Amino acid sequence: MRGWEPWLPAVGAVVLLAVVIWAVRTKQGRRGPRRGDIWWAEVPFADGSGAKIRPCLVLLRHRRGLVVLKITSSDKSHRRDHLRIPTRGWDPRARKDSYLDVGRPIMVRAASFQRRAGACDRAVLREVRGRTGLRPRELSVFARQAS
Repeated sequence: MRGWEPWLPAVGAVVLLAVVIWAVRTKQGRRGPRRGDIWWAEVPFADGSGAKIRPCLVLLRHRRGLVVLKITSSDKSHRRDHLRIPTRGWDPRARKDSYLDVGRPIMVRAASFQRRAGACDRAVLREVRGRTGLRPRELSVFARQAS
């Protein structure tokens, strides 16, 4: 056992580092998308014909999935059901603002979320609530009714 004495601190440090990495990853994994986050996710098309990876704003976590509003980079300034949102806060490569579809929320499976892009500005969240009238209670009802 005498030959192991110099290695014990190194082995202990490696084990401790592995435990810390595991704990951080586990905590991040549990967090997942939360209200006000913008995530890249595979969002289904309205007609059910497929899906597309796109940014979306998380409105509510539910056991059946997450209720989101999809974000598009296409100019929708002429439409009342879209809200212009600043993009640079969560996409530094963006050259223009994006538009949030406040017309209808969508239910997305939790497994469809790929990576967090950033957080939505609080003023935008207030505007979304004002435009849609969607409160947590109404979103919960929507989530229960969505398939």
